[in-house]
Amino acid sequence: MKQIILYTDGACSGNPGVGGWGSILMYNGREKELSGSEEMTTNNRMELMAVIKGLEAIKESCQVDVYSDSAYVVNAFLQDWISKWKANGWKTTKGKVLNLDLWQSLCSLLEKHEVTWHKVKGHADNEYNNRCDALARWEIEKLKKAII
Repeated sequence: MKQIILYTDGACSGNPGVGGWGSILMYNGREKELSGSEEMTTNNRMELMAVIKGLEAIKESCQVDVYSDSAYVVNAFLQDWISKWKANGWKTTKGKVLNLDLWQSLCSLLEKHEVTWHKVKGHADNEYNNRCDALARWEIEKLKKAII
């Protein structure tokens, strides 16, 4: 099974507001950058979208190491919130799970791949996390200019 590295980040200008996401796929010494934006969204949605779009771009089942600075995304798996949410009908102690559509899309993709989750410190010295952040912010600025 191929081993892929996926770095991701999401950003928002206002929360909610214009949002962007960036992903970098790495395999066999090659890198592929992906990015996108949404006009009215939240930071958490963009963090999830970065992972989803990165995994969607992988054509076959692979072992994927996902690196994200989002505790919201990573802890859902490392602390197994996701299993509790599913067992409780997609509810938390505070009510329904937010961004359910994206969590369900992500869970569907996880059936195809073997994913290992890694939390990285955001806006620090991680080159790939910083590149993903730059991609997300570039998408935000591009969309803001298009709206004007």
